[in-house]
This record gives sequence, C-alpha cells and structure tokens, in this order.
Amino acid sequence: MEVSASFWIGFIILVVILLSLDMFVFNKKGTVIDVKKALWLSLFWISLALVFNAGVYVVFGKESALEFLTAYLIEESLSIDNLFVFIIIFTAFKIKPEHQHSVLFWGILGAIVFRAVFIFAGVALIERFAWIMYVFGAFLLFTGAKMVADEFRVLDHEKEKEKKDPNNNGLVKIFKRVMPVTDDMSEPTFFKKIDKRLYATPFFLALLVIEFTDLIFAIDSIPAVLSVSTNTFIVYTSNIFAILGLRSLYFALRGIMDLFYYLKYALSGILIFIGFKMIINHYAHTVAWDFHISNVTSLLVIASFLLISIAASLVRSRAHKQTVVREPVTVREVVEKTGRENEILEN
Repeated sequence: MEVSASFWIGFIILVVILLSLDMFVFNKKGTVIDVKKALWLSLFWISLALVFNAGVYVVFGKESALEFLTAYLIEESLSIDNLFVFIIIFTAFKIKPEHQHSVLFWGILGAIVFRAVFIFAGVALIERFAWIMYVFGAFLLFTGAKMVADEFRVLDHEKEKEKKDPNNNGLVKIFKRVMPVTDDMSEPTFFKKIDKRLYATPFFLALLVIEFTDLIFAIDSIPAVLSVSTNTFIVYTSNIFAILGLRSLYFALRGIMDLFYYLKYALSGILIFIGFKMIINHYAHTVAWDFHISNVTSLLVIASFLLISIAASLVRSRAHKQTVVREPVTVREVVEKTGRENEILEN
C-alpha cells in the first residue's frame, strides 16, 4: 500500500483543525470539564476515528481498514493505562481541574511529534532487520507477564501500592538542577519571571513528567501496533486518533474509575497475546508455515479482553456497593479490614 504525500499533508491539516477546535471551541480556557461533557467528547473522538476508518476502507481497501481499526483499538486500550498516571501527576503537582486540560493539550502536541519518531524508527528497523520482530515480541511477552505479576503482588494489603511522587522523578531532579522552579501557581503559565530571572512552574514540571511518561508507554504500544501493520500511515494515523481523544477520556475516567478496576489484567493479556502473535507470525513467514494469526483474530481477542475486564469490574463495583449498604461499619472497622487509611482520609 503506497500513500502519496497529499494524504499525509491532508492528515496533518486535519489534525491541526481538530486541535484548534478542541482548544478554542470544545473547551474554554480555565473551565472544568464535567463527566457528562467528557463522555460526549470521547464519543465524538471515537466516532471521528471510525469515520476516518471508513475513509481508509474506501480509498485503500478492506485489509488496510482492518489494520487501522485493530491498531486504533490496541493504542486506545493501552492509552487508558496512561490516564491513571495522569491523575497521580496532577495530584502530586497540585494542578487544579480547570488547568489540567491545558497541560494535557501541550502534552498531546509533544506526543504527536515523538510518536512519529518512534513509529518511523520502528518501521525502519523492521525493514532493515526482520529478526527484530522476535525482540519486540519477547519484550511484549515480558511486559505483559510483569504487569499481571505486579497486580497479583499488590493484592496483599500489607504490600499495598505505593503512591509514587512524580517530584522524585529523576528527570524532574535533573531539570531542577538546570533551571530554578517556583511554587507560585497564581497564574497557569509554564514559566514565570521573578526578579528578572526565569523560573519554571509546577505546570511545566507536570507537562515534563507527562511527556516522559508517554515516551515510556510508547515503548510498549508502538511495537504492539507494529504487530498489526508496518505501514507508517496506518500506524501513525491510528496512534494520533487514539491520542486526540485521550484528554476527553481522562476527564471521563475520573468519574467512572470503577469500570477499569480489572483493566491491568486485560492489558496484560493483550500484550502477551500480541507478543505471541509477533513471534509466531514472523517465524511462520520465515519457514513458509501455513499457520498465521490474522488481524481479525487479533481484533476479536483484544475486544474480548477489554469487554470481559469491564464486565468483571462492573460486577465487582455492584457487589461492593451492596456490601456497603447491607453491612454499615465504622470508619475504624473499615481501616482495620482494608488497611486503606490514605483513601479514607482523602475521601
């Protein structure tokens, strides 16, 4: 599948228009996005991706459209995991809800550039060194296994997840040595002049950590998407459409976090499956073996993992609410049973 320069130019123009709409029309500066609006905006971005997918079908055919849809679903599902990290980052840097969208907007701009670098580099490596598919596949197997192992480990309340402070991030520490940082958050700006000296603000530190976090997640997601297609146009456009809807999904997630309680297990299963697929399909191609895991199979498996995790999360949430209603207990009893003092105090 060859893609002419006009399609790339057209897509870039489309992205610029969509970013402008999102920044200046859909979301006014300094306003808090409620869950209802965020859900509607999320539906808009998903619908837009599906419309683009239909365009891919018309222009490039069924196979390319299937690749786009599968790649989009992989990137969207893996991106959800980023959102939990965003919540931690904004909480640690004390970024108010009305300023979070602006920080995320600039974070998305950076992600658009860095993802392009990752994708083109990944495709170039595969074309030059075909055996690297084994490396990508093994890495995804390891990441998926480690993810589920970490989740099982924190089931023990005595080894509850530690709330990592992004202020202790190595990148933040290095940046503070290079440039002074002020705690003044009276204005939502990334930099501020104090006594004729330029200081970075917590808003910029939050943006810095978000960009770094996205790069870390891209190390997982890009190889996963490359298991579906090595066409740079398909891989990049599916990535960008998933990223464009990430901000709205973040604000929606804050109100429906119970839906994703078992998300880590689904993502672990997806990564292990994709890693297995990359290794098996490349080996089959090398030895002219008839066995091949198709993109249709991938799409069904990924969708199944996500739906099962959401259904299980809903069942757990409903059962938990019924338990709370039927068995009223004191705060002290809850603390003794769960050991979750921090969450109770915060609520």
